[in-house]
Amino acid sequence: MAKFKRILLKLSGESLMGQQGYGIDQNRLSDYARQIKEIYDMHVQIGIVIGGGNIFRGLSGSQKGFDRVKGDQMGMCATVINSLALSSALDSVGAKTKVLTAIRMEPIGEFYSKWKAIEAMEAGYICIFSAGTGNPYFTTDTGASLRGIEIGADVMLKGTRVDGVYTADPEKDPQAKKFKDITYDEIYTRGLKVMDLTATTMCKENHLPIYVFDMDCYGNLKKVLDGEEIGTLVHN
Repeated sequence: MAKFKRILLKLSGESLMGQQGYGIDQNRLSDYARQIKEIYDMHVQIGIVIGGGNIFRGLSGSQKGFDRVKGDQMGMCATVINSLALSSALDSVGAKTKVLTAIRMEPIGEFYSKWKAIEAMEAGYICIFSAGTGNPYFTTDTGASLRGIEIGADVMLKGTRVDGVYTADPEKDPQAKKFKDITYDEIYTRGLKVMDLTATTMCKENHLPIYVFDMDCYGNLKKVLDGEEIGTLVHN
């Protein structure tokens, strides 16, 4: 029995680069698809939001002279590319998927609505939510928070390259200590960055817990659904 019935899985676009410096690493994409298929076979209802930083990030683009709104729109398109790639990889391992977009892009994907997404998940489809919120100035973290709240997810699983939340950046501070669980209030007090402030506040106010874990270690996603404590739970 899976620990959660319905999840929102947030994946980093940068993680899709794997060992490359840009774009999509087919091995990493395949690893993600097989991990997701494992929990799909446990009859978990799955919604996914994936970033676009492996292709284009609007904020960094604006620092190089791009108009911020156009830059963010380019970033939205990047998330659609990643969503289509993940959808194709999942299809190839036998999982049914739907790509839903926050802006109209038929026939590339269906236009998002809460009710359409819930109906699809209950019918056994993995729903991949792309194009963020459909608005500039919002990150895909905020898009993930919004979709997780809308679909009534039990938890947001934030798959990163770090195995949880630490007192400091463990890649820079070898003395950093990992939390087994931490409250949203403590996140604010300590100034820790789990997601951007808008996304974190939305989850806090709508009582959506976040579980941070290392998605790049194969098999970890299933361990989370099996109830193994391998990451950090952020909660009220």
